[in-house]
Amino acid sequence: MPTVQKPAVTGRALARSLWRLARIYWASPDWRWGALLLGGAIVLEIGSVYATVLVSDAQRITLDALGSRDSRAFASSIGFLVGIVLLSVVLAAYRVYVRQVLEIRWRRGVTTDYLERWIAPQAYCQAELHGSALDNPDQRIAEDVRDFVSSALGLSLSLLASVATLVSFGGVLFNLSRGWKLPIGGQTYEIPGLMLWVAIAFALLSMWLTHLVGRKLVPINFERIKREADFRYGLVRFRDSAEAVAMTRGEEVERLGSVARFQAIARNWLELVRAERNLGVLTQGLGQANAIVPLLVAAAPYFANLLSLGAVVQTRFAYEQVAGALGWFVSAYREIARWRANIERLISFADAIDATARDVAEGGIELAETDARRIRLEDLRIEAPRGHVRLADLNAAVAAGEHVSIRGEAGTGKTTLVRALAGIWPFGAGRIERPPREHLMIVAQRPYLPIGTLRGAISYPSPPGTFPDEQIEEVMRSVDLGALTARLDDDEPWEQKLSANEQQRLAMARVLLHRPAWIVLDEATSALDEATERRLQELLVTRLPQASMIAVSERAGDGTWRHRWRLAERADGRVALEAA
Repeated sequence: MPTVQKPAVTGRALARSLWRLARIYWASPDWRWGALLLGGAIVLEIGSVYATVLVSDAQRITLDALGSRDSRAFASSIGFLVGIVLLSVVLAAYRVYVRQVLEIRWRRGVTTDYLERWIAPQAYCQAELHGSALDNPDQRIAEDVRDFVSSALGLSLSLLASVATLVSFGGVLFNLSRGWKLPIGGQTYEIPGLMLWVAIAFALLSMWLTHLVGRKLVPINFERIKREADFRYGLVRFRDSAEAVAMTRGEEVERLGSVARFQAIARNWLELVRAERNLGVLTQGLGQANAIVPLLVAAAPYFANLLSLGAVVQTRFAYEQVAGALGWFVSAYREIARWRANIERLISFADAIDATARDVAEGGIELAETDARRIRLEDLRIEAPRGHVRLADLNAAVAAGEHVSIRGEAGTGKTTLVRALAGIWPFGAGRIERPPREHLMIVAQRPYLPIGTLRGAISYPSPPGTFPDEQIEEVMRSVDLGALTARLDDDEPWEQKLSANEQQRLAMARVLLHRPAWIVLDEATSALDEATERRLQELLVTRLPQASMIAVSERAGDGTWRHRWRLAERADGRVALEAA
């Protein structure tokens, strides 16, 4: 199968990737609310810029009133200034509020889309086919989506504000410096809008230098996100497997592994801080220089009595606003670098999911959901994802109500056969007919126990509250878990609290609660002694007399099973299904 390559997120590729991610939300039913909130955010951004223009003008009037010692004009200008400042404060607060409401709605839409695509029957095949492109899917969905949405809004709205600021204060700056006469060498020179052209020239130089120094940040940030997620996943895995590690005295290996993963973080971090140090030195130097430029340029006409102090102050303020708007790229460079890393991780994740969906759709095994009367294997061949044949020439049928045992030595492909029956292993050829998924319940050797209460673990895959407590307690007692009935509401990591024996008995309780028409047991009683295994099999037969059962295991079993088959290796090395 092909390996998904990381997209080169630059130029057109960046635009296509950005559009793919953006349309997830903006093509959803919630887009109207999003558009309303976005419109409000735009209005508030532009309103904040306009309020800043008014503040600048009010400051000039106030300073000129001070310079002329006009107390009446000063009092009037102060009242106007206070009113404008209060307005700008309100606009700034609601600008943040509206943006945050839009951010969580957008994030919810993208997160829901990724969850629907990731938490699906094909998820098992993802790691088999595209494991290298799917490191830490939890981190990509939880953090990369959050950071992508936050940066998309933050960068776009700040860019809009910068453009509005440039338009507003660019005109102000041009008008302020339109008639400036610079006395140089005994001559007087006039350059219309001098300060605006100085700001533009300085901004272009700053952008070029910033990109030259800071372009290393994108790959470093991509690697940083991956290293951090690997380290966190290792700690979570140890937490979930602490007992097994302690039993095997593997603490030292786990500790060394965690230290090695953190050392990778530290190396990446040092590389990052060195790159950011270089960028920081440059941006800080440019910022300080930019603060001096307007004073240097305005000094000559001021000392020549061609400008008032208020005009100099307003010019400097307008220059700072224009320079800040033109320097948007410089100030946002770090966030842009992180954002591009988020986009690359999300797009490579989406590509891997899509590639898996195509691979599954192109899989050679035909899975047909018919009525609930039989399971049939017809010329079934099961392969590894890259073509190695595991099982071949499987032809068998199980009718409704029958009990069948399929035995096989370890490594003969028993669990792979069950995966094919479940529809999560499409690699191979032939045809599988089976009942609809809702009529089929597959019980694995290691049953999955979700996070939450014991009631939720027993009711799974139905939600908690589906079954009354009396029914849950009765089936728990029937599988010898009566001692746990008082803990139904306890929220614990049950996968760690319960032994393998208890987990398998809990899985049998699930079967008794759900009463499926078809039951497939994949080594589902391997942790039980033979007496308990026999008793639970008899319990299933007694409680669910109409159910069809297929038990896949290494054990020979007893008389519970009407038909007995076995997976046996042939002379050509392939495994076939034979009557036992």
